[in-house]
Amino acid sequence: MAGEKLLQFVTRTQAYPAKREAQARAEDFREIAERYGVPAAEEQASRCSQCGVPYCSVHCPLHNHIPDWLRLTAEGRLREAYELSNATSTMPEICGRICPQDRLCEGNCVIEFSGHGAVTIGSVEKFITDTAWEEGWVEPVAVGPARGQSVGIIGAGPAGLSAAEYLRGYGYDVHVYDRHDRMGGLLTYGIPGFKLEKPVVMRRVDRLKQGGIVFHEGFEVGRDATLDELRERHDALLIATGVYKPRAIKAPGVGSAGVVEALTYLTASNRKSFGDAVPEFEDGSLDAKGKHVVVIGGGDTAMDCVRTAVRQGAASVKCLYRRDRANMPGSQREVANAEEEGVEFVWLSAPQAFEAAERVTAVRAEKMRLGAPDATGRRAPEPDPGSDFRLEADLVIKALGFDAEDLPRLFDAPELGVTRWGTLRTDNKTMMTSLDGVFAAGDIVRGASLVVWAIRDGRDVAAKMHQYLKVKGKVAA
Repeated sequence: MAGEKLLQFVTRTQAYPAKREAQARAEDFREIAERYGVPAAEEQASRCSQCGVPYCSVHCPLHNHIPDWLRLTAEGRLREAYELSNATSTMPEICGRICPQDRLCEGNCVIEFSGHGAVTIGSVEKFITDTAWEEGWVEPVAVGPARGQSVGIIGAGPAGLSAAEYLRGYGYDVHVYDRHDRMGGLLTYGIPGFKLEKPVVMRRVDRLKQGGIVFHEGFEVGRDATLDELRERHDALLIATGVYKPRAIKAPGVGSAGVVEALTYLTASNRKSFGDAVPEFEDGSLDAKGKHVVVIGGGDTAMDCVRTAVRQGAASVKCLYRRDRANMPGSQREVANAEEEGVEFVWLSAPQAFEAAERVTAVRAEKMRLGAPDATGRRAPEPDPGSDFRLEADLVIKALGFDAEDLPRLFDAPELGVTRWGTLRTDNKTMMTSLDGVFAAGDIVRGASLVVWAIRDGRDVAAKMHQYLKVKGKVAA
């Protein structure tokens, strides 16, 4: 009986795919865990309790049909499991790798609450779609009947790529414009290979190209065309640029050589993995080899930086964060992985100045303590008087998060409405900006967030743009 394959969480323990030994994995940029074999995937999927209210799905931004494809996996019906997983997500194997499942689906698993350990949802999701690629089950992009209308998408990150696939499915001609020489945005140049190997991203991009989506690499709006010129070229536009402006530190010496931005550092490392010539890496400026590295920040980007520095052969790697472990925004799994690989976390500490001669030599910092909760509900850090200390540093990486760039100025579109945070202002119902026919989605609207939310926004905005374009097409006819 198929039902006998389920509800096994009492007799079968939680087991994630085995991670490679820390010392071995710190020597390369391969993903740190291997994939499940078929028996292990079926066994772990069989632990699902098939609960009446699936909190895993409720807390997934895409509302994936998680219990259903877990059941199909447990029953050995992998192709059906893939098709169901793919029905709600354009990038399930990417989400399976990089979503913070401990805060989303797995963190809200009913059997996790009962003390049996959550179903390993992300690892099963990765297994299902990787198997689909290997078996040839991943079909070409479904292209709808041609509508004679075109859409331009600015930004080839997860929101832009997701919207592009759905809009192509509706039958529109789709052009994607991106400033980089490869598509994928942060998936390609921001997230290191040990979390997301680049062929996984490139095969998704190649599939979209084969579906007739036209990509314009190295294209900067404002330099190669103004926003108005793109509006003339297309029937509707989507702005999905993400947020790339690094948050600043105000401290003496912050402009010294050797104090670098997180994304600059990560992009250089990822370019090296593609085999690109990266002069700033070759001259040692963005290479941590042999250096004492201090990363400032406590989010997932900071975790990417410390673990990249380890792999580049840093002499030491420290992470300086102003709150404690319990109050950090990054994934606890990533912290654990970093600690296993030799990263030292300096909790409740904040930089005060950067010592430098020709380049940075040390970070002067002070200890912090947690006071009353701030506007976000987390306890606000405040200085602990007389607790100054010094950390030797040859390379300091600032990873304090990202804000929106000044798009009205960059795009030569002063009428483009923004919020007080610099993100684009959109209508909540239509997802349209202040300009007719110009929509926006992803981080450029919601602020720095998760890849899974960007994919969700891309799906939603494609439907809104389709509604708009159907009306526009009738009027034009």
